[in-house]
Order: sequence, then structure tokens, then C-alpha cells
Amino acid sequence: EVGGALELIRAQAVNRGKGNQTFRETNVASLELLLPRDSKKVLYKKTLEHFTLGMIREEYGLKSVKLILNGRTLNVEQRLDEQGVRNHSKMMVLRVSDSEQQQEQEEERKNNQNQSLQRTQKGFQILSERAEDLDSQPFLEIALILAMGFHEKGRSLMKRRQFDDALCHLLQADQQFSKCGSTLLGSVDNFAVLQLDIVWCYRALEALSCLDDGRARLQRAEQSFVQCYGEQQQRLRMIKGSTGREEVLFLRLYLLQSLLAYIDATTLRPDSSVRHGEDGAADDAGFTEREARLGLRACEGDVQEAALHISKQETDEGPERQKRRFASRPFSVLAELGFNRRDAARALQQSNGNVDQAYTILLNSSQAAEATNNNSPELLYLGFDRPQAETALTLTDGDVQAAAQLLLENQGELPPDLIPSSSTTTSSSSTSSSSTNSPEDEAAVSEVLGDISRHEEDYLDLTLEEESELIVTLQSYLSRSTQTV
Repeated sequence: EVGGALELIRAQAVNRGKGNQTFRETNVASLELLLPRDSKKVLYKKTLEHFTLGMIREEYGLKSVKLILNGRTLNVEQRLDEQGVRNHSKMMVLRVSDSEQQQEQEEERKNNQNQSLQRTQKGFQILSERAEDLDSQPFLEIALILAMGFHEKGRSLMKRRQFDDALCHLLQADQQFSKCGSTLLGSVDNFAVLQLDIVWCYRALEALSCLDDGRARLQRAEQSFVQCYGEQQQRLRMIKGSTGREEVLFLRLYLLQSLLAYIDATTLRPDSSVRHGEDGAADDAGFTEREARLGLRACEGDVQEAALHISKQETDEGPERQKRRFASRPFSVLAELGFNRRDAARALQQSNGNVDQAYTILLNSSQAAEATNNNSPELLYLGFDRPQAETALTLTDGDVQAAAQLLLENQGELPPDLIPSSSTTTSSSSTSSSSTNSPEDEAAVSEVLGDISRHEEDYLDLTLEEESELIVTLQSYLSRSTQTV
């Protein structure tokens, strides 16, 4: 027995020596694996640079396994040599149960969703703090409002039919919209479209537990459309000249209401769908699919009228088009008047979305700022620090004597409780902006910009493929119900 044991040790030493030589010459490592089948040990040879857990699964027919090294579970996606696997390493291969695998996948999915939400929020916050240059970045109008940013990201995920991830972003957008005033929400259609998108995700995910919430959201969407577009859509006709493109929103609204109420859902289908052959005729005229769909809907299916409509849009002068585009967007109206976009957003929030009140706030603040700029040299001449002098002038509405007295009473340094929040915000914004050059921040910005559509009517450009599928499904439900009766 002793002799046999010594011979075994000698053989192992020889094999180990050969393995070391092979590893030095060819970089092929010798690994000892303890497989789950009858605890069988195998000697596995592979170059560490290309060694992954997927290779073990494929070679030994193992579907769901974990790889354990020194009591530590190795990462499936990462190369094993980067996780401490070396020549002659001994590893245990454990089979993972279906329930455990599902739990891990669910945790991974939630982590990915949370990371995506954080990246989206960070990206749009960075964009909102950057200099507003509409000529180079025309889509910053959306990026400045976090709610619209989450909505854009959610719609991008919906187009890829990633409804689970999309719903997370849409609910975040809904949460941000809830912080806006009711006047603002009633003047734009973004909130109503968001409610439709959320319920559309409920439908796609077959989330029956969300039926009551979906019904309430559809009711809010319908009320919001009436407030924004007017009764019988008069306001929409006055702004855009027609309602054809927005009909797809009502089609989706009625379809979802029909799904919840289990009634006929085909009322608007003939008017909103582009009939077979019509889009081809528009394509032959040299228009894109998007232009053809929107043009035909705007002209109720008339090909000749649609061609004229699209051509007119292409030759439309910039200021007139901007005027129509901003007619129902209070934020953009203020920006078009020349006010700073960040200040405009803050003023709208203070005025609960009322454009006139926001304009007054901005005008008063501009006059106060002008008085501060005109009077600050006098305080600087007296030896006071510029930031302190400007803050004192702001607090005293530009009164030089009162500002000087205030600074003298505080030895030239105003206490934090006297400094208005806007100064703090400006300071923090400057600090935040200075850090936006990091690779991580640039990656976050690039990701969110990739999800923003550059076409202002992208939310109306629905192919109606999913809507048609839902109509067929509803018709089958109704047919079965009729046969049963």
C-alpha cells in the first residue's frame, strides 16, 4: 500500500511537471474539474485567455451550472483567468436548479433595470445643465425635462418590444410628471400619450393585476386630450390644420378601452390605417415611409393631397413651422422669447404652468439681474467680494446703500441662511457641469441621446401592426362570445 501511494504521488508529480512545461510552451493550462455527475473528476486542458464557463457547459452537456473556485462563485460573463483561475486550479462544477436559476435571472433583470434608470436620469440631468445651443442640439428641448426624457427612453424600448424595461422608465416619467402643475399638463399632450404607452405595456405584458390602474389611466388620457386638443379637437385643427395624424392616438385609446370593456374596437381603423397601395404610391413619389404615413393620415387617405401636404411641409419656412410647433408648448414659447431655458423651466414650475405668470417672473428677475449688474461695480470699488456683492444686491432689489449696509453688518460674508436658493442652485450647477467631461458622464449622455427621436412627430408615426393584431384578437373574442350565446 505504501509503495502504491508513493507511485501515485510520483506519477502526479511527473504529470504536474509535464503540465507546467506545456503551459510555459503553449499557454495551455491543465485544470481539474469536479463534475456533478457522480462527482467525476476530469482533467481539462484549455488556454486561459479563451476559457469560459460556456465551454464547460457545451462540452459536458450541462445546461445550468455554477463554477466554484476556492469557495467563490465565478462570473459567467467574465474570462476565468481574470478571476484567479491558474494552471492546475481545482474547480467544482455545481448544477443549478430551475428555481434558483430563475431567481438569479430575476435579480439580474432588476439590477439591469435599475442601472438603466440611473443612467437615463443622469444623462438627462447632465444635458439639462449644459449650455443650450438649439442650432447644434435641437433635441435639448426634450432633454431639459426629466419626465420627457424617461418617456423617450421608454418609447425607444417599446419599439424594440422590451415592454418590461419600457414600463419601468414610463412609470418613472409618470412620477416626474406628477410634480408638474395641472395647468401645464393640460396644455400639452405628452401626459396623455404617456398614459396610453403605460397601458399599452400592461397589455403587452398581460398584466391583469393592473386592469384597474389601466382603466384610470385611460380616463386621465381622454380628459387630457380634451383639455389639450379642445372639444371636437378644434384647438388641434387651429394649430395644425388637420387631425389625421393624431387619430392614431385615439385609435389606440379606443382599442385599449375596448380591451378593458370587451366591446368592438374597430371604429377608427379605416380612417387611421394607411390602405394597401396608398403608401406605395407615396413611396413612388420619393417620400419616406414616415412621411407617407403621416401625410396620408393628415389628408384622410387622399394620395394627391398627401403629396402636396408633404411638399408644403418640406418648403415651410422655419419661423412659421417653429410657431406651430411651439403653439401648445409653454416651455418652448418662453425659450423662443429669448429667456434662458433653465430659468424658463423654473419659472413655469413656480407659476404652475401659467405662461403669463412665468413671463412676469422671468421679466422681473431679468430686471433685477440688470440692476445688480449695473450697481455691483460700486460695491466692488468699496472692496467687497463680487459674489457677495451680487447676492447682497439681489436681496435688496438692487439698492446699493442697503446692500452695502447688509455686507458691513456681516463683515462682507453673508450667512448661508440669507443666500437665496437660486445662488446655491447656480453654484451646484456649475460644479455639476464641470464634471460632465468624464468618460462615464459622456457615455450616459450618448446613451440617452441615442433614444431621442429627432422627428417631432415620432409619437404619431405608428405602423399599426400591433394595433391590427389586437383588433384581430378582440374580434376572435367577440366571435367566440357570440357562438357561446
